[in-house]
Amino acid sequence: MTDFAYRALDPSGRRVRGRLQATDLADLELRLRDLDLDLLHGKPVGTSPWARRQGPVSRRELIKLCFHLEQFLRAGVPILESLNDLRDSIHHPPFRQVITDTLHSIEGGLTLSEALACHPRVFDPVFCNLIRAGELSGCLPEILDTLSTALKREDELTSHSRRLAIYPAIVITVILAALGVALLFVVPELARLFHSTGRPLPWQTRQLIAVAGLLADYGWLLAITLPACALAARTALHRHAALRLRFDAALLRLPIVGPILNKIILARFTGLFAMMYAAGITIIDALKAAEGVVGNSALRQGLQQVGQAIQDGRQVSEAFLAVDLFPPLVTRMLRVGESTGAIDTALSNVSYFYDRDVREAVERLQASIEPILTLVLGALLLVVMSAILTPVYDIITHMPL
Repeated sequence: MTDFAYRALDPSGRRVRGRLQATDLADLELRLRDLDLDLLHGKPVGTSPWARRQGPVSRRELIKLCFHLEQFLRAGVPILESLNDLRDSIHHPPFRQVITDTLHSIEGGLTLSEALACHPRVFDPVFCNLIRAGELSGCLPEILDTLSTALKREDELTSHSRRLAIYPAIVITVILAALGVALLFVVPELARLFHSTGRPLPWQTRQLIAVAGLLADYGWLLAITLPACALAARTALHRHAALRLRFDAALLRLPIVGPILNKIILARFTGLFAMMYAAGITIIDALKAAEGVVGNSALRQGLQQVGQAIQDGRQVSEAFLAVDLFPPLVTRMLRVGESTGAIDTALSNVSYFYDRDVREAVERLQASIEPILTLVLGALLLVVMSAILTPVYDIITHMPL
């Protein structure tokens, strides 16, 4: 398969551009025709790491897929007709192409789970394993309904994570921008005025003028150094597993944000683990599939240790208890689940508890961040204004009448 860049016409006559994988131009034309597009021009493009690649499909598109496919299957519509109708209702071209490829794979003899596994950037191992479990058990509509619910919960957890960072980031950016404008344009002009009077300046004013001078002389170096350091840190974390492990473990130990991040990850893990176990997937396979979705290398290593302990013959609750990363609530509920034979129900209760706790913790944190940031902004403005207004007041009071 080769990447092709193409220009085509949609049903309304509007020209569209994009990229698709095809074997040749004839195959590209057939694939575009499945998307209701008429090929105008196409050419193969390079596959270098710097080439533009299509991003993964959004979680909302996957939720729509699960919901509509579940409704079609419950109504008795065959899988091929269900996917064909679903493809016609999708307006996202890359996802439409994925559904088209899935249709072709099923027509070629693959099962739905095998066809979906051909697109690992869209459907992760958890998704494919659950679909495979639904096919084997004959409960595919129920599995799709469970997947839709889990994806909605995952979307809510992701929104909680973003809310933790968006508001402080916006306020800090505005504060830094305002200080930068003041130091680069306002303070130098006032410094000339102060020096022209010949009067001694207060300590805070001298320090403010010195900072403004440093920013004017070396601001370009700061603008280059900060992005370079951020890029170097990101590259180092991506390439060195041990460094990433220490970094992720440190994130979980942060004073205020760490416990919330830990609860978000545990809510995601317990919900997925309970869903896979209820679908008939073995504990070892469920743990391996969950390793890729926790999003934290420290907890991922903990899950690997848990899986190894279970393979060595230890009980599930004992294996989790031996790893210090999991709180007592998880191990206690696992022990209850083992004694009652309902581990999935126990973990579902844990997931529900963490979902609610995360929501309340994020709301409390946001409510406390707003006055804290207001106080910090007020303190910065007070320092700057005192450094500026003190010499201005001194000049005015000593002016001859």
